Amino acid sequence: MMQKLPIKLLAFTNAIAFISFSILPLQATPIPQTNLTPASTPNQTKLKLYGGVKTRTPMVQWYLEELGIAYDYISLNISAGENLKPEYLAINPMGKVPAILDGNLKLWESGAILLYLAEKYQKKPTLLDESAQVTQWVFFANATLSPTLFTEEKRKTEMPRLLTALNQILENKSFLVGNNLSAADIAVASYLYYAKILVPVDYSQYSAINSYLNKMAVRAAFKNTLGKR
Repeated sequence: MMQKLPIKLLAFTNAIAFISFSILPLQATPIPQTNLTPASTPNQTKLKLYGGVKTRTPMVQWYLEELGIAYDYISLNISAGENLKPEYLAINPMGKVPAILDGNLKLWESGAILLYLAEKYQKKPTLLDESAQVTQWVFFANATLSPTLFTEEKRKTEMPRLLTALNQILENKSFLVGNNLSAADIAVASYLYYAKILVPVDYSQYSAINSYLNKMAVRAAFKNTLGKR
């Protein structure tokens, strides 16, 4: 028995030492701050927007201005075929404008660009149904509203019904989705404005649409971009 006691004491002493040395370094080491780093770091390279006169480019410019995003604008001479040169076709193989180069991302189609910007800068509603409505209106603007406003036959047959429905929707709201400007408004208001100055389409019998466009027209970002067209 007397020979075993020192062994037990030694084991007990070693255990105490192990516990002490295991705890002290953990108390002294700072906790890593990795969770404080933002989930998405803003791209250090300035976004590039490719466009040209008499195109849908001002629509994208308007949204970029609303978001306060710095960008470089590269104006292509469409008449001279600059949009069909290899350098630009490497960005948009279809040779159309607008298109953006954001870091490694090459993106074209105005509606897709608007939705991308809304997602990236967290301007799309967090609620799924409202987010889907923003997408719906952007699709509507490009696939339904634009052809109706700019095709002579559709202006006669479809525009009255379309604008009547849109006018009713806008009678009780300032924005198409929620209480703030969204990509939905950028898309729809842009085409309404394009048609007003280019066709021109008369909205005098659609008071809510007129009021909606007037509210958009006084926005500083609109004045600096689409309003200069």
